[in-house]
Amino acid sequence: MSEVPTVSTVDRPRLARHVRLSFDRSRQRHVLLLPETVVVLNGSGADILELCDGRRTVAEVVAELGARYGSVPEDEVRRFLTRLVARRWVEFADG
Repeated sequence: MSEVPTVSTVDRPRLARHVRLSFDRSRQRHVLLLPETVVVLNGSGADILELCDGRRTVAEVVAELGARYGSVPEDEVRRFLTRLVARRWVEFADG
């Protein structure tokens, strides 16, 4: 079993190729669409993933969220992304 890398502030996260972020009108929530799976996101999860485009670093994502909402705990963003990396829903763009 391979070890999941910890997300660092310099990583450039993006959704994996088989994952789509979409707004579900019936639920009035953002969802992740995966093969044969739908994951309903809370507002902060959707906000984080909307910024994960493979160009921004985690530090830049946290800074953008902080500009929008005030203080955003970097460690919580990194833990959230680490969980999604472990599920292979998020990957890192090459440097």
